[in-house]
Amino acid sequence: MFTNRLAVSALGLSRHFRDSLKIAHSLGVDGVEVDGRYGLSPDEVSSSGLRQIRKWLDDFGLRVSAVSFPTRRGYGDAAALEARVTATKAAMQLAYDLGAKLLTIHVGEIPVSDEAAEWKLLLEVLADLGSWGDRVGTTVAVEAGRSDPDDLRRLFDALPEGSLACDIATGLLVVHRHDPVEAIRAMGHDVAYVHATDAVAGPIAGRGRAVVMGTGQVDFPEVLGCLEENAYHGWLSLDAVEPVAARQEIENAVAFLRSIG
Repeated sequence: MFTNRLAVSALGLSRHFRDSLKIAHSLGVDGVEVDGRYGLSPDEVSSSGLRQIRKWLDDFGLRVSAVSFPTRRGYGDAAALEARVTATKAAMQLAYDLGAKLLTIHVGEIPVSDEAAEWKLLLEVLADLGSWGDRVGTTVAVEAGRSDPDDLRRLFDALPEGSLACDIATGLLVVHRHDPVEAIRAMGHDVAYVHATDAVAGPIAGRGRAVVMGTGQVDFPEVLGCLEENAYHGWLSLDAVEPVAARQEIENAVAFLRSIG
């Protein structure tokens, strides 16, 4: 029996938030993922705006599954780091205000050496974000996609327990020549969110490409089975490869997942 909740990227459906909710409702999903940088940014959402957004969500019977916060640089990169951390904390507050209580990020490059200055800086920043999360009620979920799952496991183990959660990005893992099932096993009960996307690997890591769900190299029956073994019944977030055909693509993805779940 399929017990996972399905969400879809609001920005991938429409630039207009209310329109994206209307489309998501018509697709029969349970929630929407909000882009906290290019969709709804924290400094654009006033108190009255939040009330309106909550009303729209109620009207369409939807929840915000998570807020994503994509950044060009990682959190071990000292360039403009203070501004990046400040913006991330604001996005964490936005996630809480929207009822998601989960912010997804990419940490950037994870240094190989535990003695590297970048490693120590990365730990310091992530520990700070974890403490801030305890304060505002939002957990940071770090993407397992571009990062090697073993490196990510090492990072989690070096931080106070519960500082972070893990966001499994199945398609990105394939693009970077990692096995999504092994990533789920490596991250265990730290998995708190799943971006269920498909992809094919390229000749070298990072040179693959996203494809329509069910046509790539992600073994979704194995992924769902591994998540089930891990007692994960949280969100599976979907995103379309072709924006012009987003509605039909997401509808097909929903049917595909439910047929194998």
